[in-house]
Amino acid sequence: MIEVYIGLGGNIGDRAATLADAVAAIDAVPDTRIDRLSSLYETPPWGPVPQGPYLNACAALTTSLNPRALLDRFLTIERTHGRERTERWGPRTLDLDLLLYGDLRLDEPGMIVPHPRMLERAFVLVPLAEIAPDLSLGGMRVRDRSLRLADSGKVTVWRDPRWPSVQAKW
Repeated sequence: MIEVYIGLGGNIGDRAATLADAVAAIDAVPDTRIDRLSSLYETPPWGPVPQGPYLNACAALTTSLNPRALLDRFLTIERTHGRERTERWGPRTLDLDLLLYGDLRLDEPGMIVPHPRMLERAFVLVPLAEIAPDLSLGGMRVRDRSLRLADSGKVTVWRDPRWPSVQAKW
């Protein structure tokens, strides 16, 4: 089994319900188990397209699926939740990003691991720091990296009773 970290996000529709449904779908993927789940965080949109705020979270998984098979499952879950890839950095119902897959470094069409821009994004590093504060990325702990980002203060915890409790199953 390989330890994997993923980012979850969305800003269209009932964001919290969509993310909670996605967590259940991920947990149902064969040979894959969610080990830790961050809180939900509301974050400003990223990129040049005007849009509403996102809800984001991170999860730590263990899986025996290879990276491509796991990503294919994520893409199916996204499509099931109405994701349409029409505009880069545009609004979306659901986004599932493969951030880290063990120590693997991979650069092939449609998949780069580690995620190439995760170190620049508070909406990834703040929830990741909650579940893996001492994880080292580029020689620095995630917790320390998240504190260095200028937009970390714009990432705020979002409370929703439908979000699985961090203490519940994981």
